[in-house]
Amino acid sequence: MTALWGLWPEVQDNCTSLGLMLLLVLFMGLARVVTRQQLHRFTMIHTFVLEFLATFQLCCCTHELQLLSEQEPAHPTWPLTLVYFFSLVHGLTLVGTSSNPCGVMMQMLLGGMSSETGALRLSAQLIGALCSRYCVSVLWSLGLSKYHLDERSFACRNPIQVDLPKAIITEAICSFIFHSALLHFQEVRTKLRIHLLAAIITFLVYTGGSLTGAVFNPALALSLHLKCFDEAFLRFFIVYWLAPSLGILLMILMFNFFLPWLYNNHTINKNE
Repeated sequence: MTALWGLWPEVQDNCTSLGLMLLLVLFMGLARVVTRQQLHRFTMIHTFVLEFLATFQLCCCTHELQLLSEQEPAHPTWPLTLVYFFSLVHGLTLVGTSSNPCGVMMQMLLGGMSSETGALRLSAQLIGALCSRYCVSVLWSLGLSKYHLDERSFACRNPIQVDLPKAIITEAICSFIFHSALLHFQEVRTKLRIHLLAAIITFLVYTGGSLTGAVFNPALALSLHLKCFDEAFLRFFIVYWLAPSLGILLMILMFNFFLPWLYNNHTINKNE
């Protein structure tokens, strides 16, 4: 009984973080409802606000998830469970938005989005990512949990634990796998697709989290590691911006050019 009582403060802190994330999801959901009702006639503003809200929600929740994962680094089961759960939540609530510059890039390269809409979504994502960082800083300054330290939000906590080539490969592969699944699961039933994508995200975080954090989202990386970008811009720009973009390019080259070319060659040789 004494041992359980000793764990109670930690349980309270975990519940506080979970409560903040769920309240944030609720408020962002209400904001999206209002946006769809009031701004549906203004297409560009409507698109911008929805993308901003989606990126803001994703980044704020990930700040809290990262905070919780650092409390028990030797026992990742609980953080991974939360990653899976909130991946489901984001998949259900952020329909129609990407919250990821790489997703916008993929749609533009595949011809599914105009350059004007792409630029608008990218600007909304970057603004949402930066605003989320400062919002998290304000929330943490309230001291609602012992985990919430205002100075922590401004510190550079370098997540790159490997040399630069390995970090680039890790983020590129994560981006390649996730966006390949995103592209090819479009015909799968929505409920099943969301679970599959959440499982893939959880797997990537488990395998690549100890190497680079497995972010594969430039906007999210900017929000999580803004101070690190300031101190070592080139390194973080290459790992968290160029590497995921490289993963997208390789994916498109493989599935839209190389594999069809290989299939056509095989068919021609077979006919001969």
